[in-house]
Amino acid sequence: MIKKINLLILTLALVMMANAQQAFVKQAAQQFTIAGKPYYFIGANYWYGGLLALEKDPVKGKKRLINELDFLKSKGINNLRVLVGGEGEGKINGVDRVKPALQPKHQIFNEEILNSLDFLLMEMAKRKMYAVLYLSNNWEWSGGFLQYLNWNGQIDQDTLQRKLTWDEQRDYTSKFYDCDPCKTDYRKQLDFIISHKNSYTGIKYTDETAIMAWELANEPRPMRATAIESYKSWISSTAAYIKAIDQNHLLTIGTEGFMGTEENFDLFKQIHSDKNVDYLTIHIWPKNWSWFKEAPTKENLPVVIQKTNEYIQQHEAIAKALNKPLVIEEFGLPRDGHSFDPALSTQFRDEYFQSIFSNWKNSEKMKGAIAGCNFWAFGGSSRPVKGQLFWKDGDDFSGDPPQEEQGLNTVFDSDHSTWKVIRQYTKK
Repeated sequence: MIKKINLLILTLALVMMANAQQAFVKQAAQQFTIAGKPYYFIGANYWYGGLLALEKDPVKGKKRLINELDFLKSKGINNLRVLVGGEGEGKINGVDRVKPALQPKHQIFNEEILNSLDFLLMEMAKRKMYAVLYLSNNWEWSGGFLQYLNWNGQIDQDTLQRKLTWDEQRDYTSKFYDCDPCKTDYRKQLDFIISHKNSYTGIKYTDETAIMAWELANEPRPMRATAIESYKSWISSTAAYIKAIDQNHLLTIGTEGFMGTEENFDLFKQIHSDKNVDYLTIHIWPKNWSWFKEAPTKENLPVVIQKTNEYIQQHEAIAKALNKPLVIEEFGLPRDGHSFDPALSTQFRDEYFQSIFSNWKNSEKMKGAIAGCNFWAFGGSSRPVKGQLFWKDGDDFSGDPPQEEQGLNTVFDSDHSTWKVIRQYTKK
């Protein structure tokens, strides 16, 4: 009898393992699949999602997270792009950075950050949602590469804290790829993350089906042409390293596309042709790229949409040539009149989102390479503080990171017209 019970337990365990294995998101040519079936998604950037469970106030913390995940699920959103954790503390490049940090001091890690991310992943798994987790940042708002350079003597503290010119930022950040101790530090943080076991479920991150992919960093750029070869080498070696310790999850780089690879389509294609890179990404920022001046208007929106369509199509052609999926994983537009007030209209943003979702839907119909979209960014129940432009410690996290005006690109849960557009596509 005992042998039969043990055999039954073993059989159930094997079935559970098989089912878990089927639940991982996989790549098959230009598609993502789950259990052999195509997986197309409209998702959201939810960079702060892994930090909410840290809040002592449940209304701002776990309760808020649960409510927001329920809201997203009800709108058909099943993919979230999330920051794993930041590096360092204090001012950086003249702005406050995300806090609390995963690595507040050099090589000292705060495991509570991952325990908070554990809660997010557990709740996402309950709702059959999938996370893309990015491991660091090209930009200062979470510490990122500039902080690694500071810890290893490439940038002094005063320079790190003051506002850099664009040329200075490019010069300094590009040094990351030739800074061996910086890259070693990055890998130590990577090891700390990937070897973690969920404190709620006991599941190792390498076995966590709620994780779709690891992303090397948010928008890693060479920043200078002189860094391109080192940049390519770092991507290749890091991708191979991650795949060697985690065969279950997809891997991507996190690039913006042409605008983030020194305006070089060949470089974009080269880095994504790596056998360990499973899919391509692009980001689209019409305001940052000066596709319009001051604010989106009825007059300039058609040009913005035209440029966006061209940008998408150019990169989809590369994805098709590489026979890999493409994800439009960041795109945003300010509210009408460049307002930060959630009460004001999002008509032009809604039209812009609809144009991008149409590209995604048409590609699916034509068996193209565009497999997913993640708009920037979900702000949930947060609201900007009246009379205050930038985030301060103690404020609710929102879609706009600390260095940006709160309400600039955030999609709030109250943006009913935007959600109506999103739902038109997700319900199909």
